Amino acid sequence: MRKVLLLAVLLSCGSTALAADNGIYVGGSIGQARAELEQGNFSLDGDDTGFKVIAGIRPLDWLAVEANYVNFGEAEDSGFELDADGISAFAVGFLAVGPVDLFAKGGLVSWEGTLSAAGFGDLVKEDGTDLAYGVGAQFRIWSMSLRAEYEIFDVDDIDELNMLSVGFTFTFL
Repeated sequence: MRKVLLLAVLLSCGSTALAADNGIYVGGSIGQARAELEQGNFSLDGDDTGFKVIAGIRPLDWLAVEANYVNFGEAEDSGFELDADGISAFAVGFLAVGPVDLFAKGGLVSWEGTLSAAGFGDLVKEDGTDLAYGVGAQFRIWSMSLRAEYEIFDVDDIDELNMLSVGFTFTFL
C-alpha cells in the first residue's frame, strides 16, 4: 500500500514538472548558419557559427509570440565574405507530446547584410524585411527548455539563408 501511495505522489509531482510552462521566456541558441548567393557569374556559398537571443510570451499551451535577434556570422567563400544579422518576430504553434513540444513558427525578419571582398572592403550593403519560418522541438522540465530548431529566412537578395541551432529558454512570470 505504501508503494502505491508513493508512486501516486511521484506521478502527480512529475506531471506538474512536465506541463507546459506558460508565461514570458528568454533564452539563447547557437548553431550553424548557411548563406548562398548567386548573382550572374558571382557566387558565394559559405557557413559560419551563428547565434540568437530569444524573448517570447506563451499565453496558451499551444501558442506563443517570439522575437529574436539573430546573427548569421560571416560566411566566407573565395575571398568574399557575407556578414548578416537581423531581428525576427514569429507566431509559434506548439504540439505537446509529454515533456516534449514540437513546434512550427512563421513570421518576418528585418535583416541587414554586407558583402565584402578581401583588400576591397565593403562592396554591397543591403537590408530589408522578408518572410521567415521554421520547425523544432524542445524538451521541458519545470521552467527550463532545451530546444533544437531549423529556420529558413526567405531573404529576396540572398538565395539561401538558414540556421540549424540548439539552445535553451527559461520561462518566468
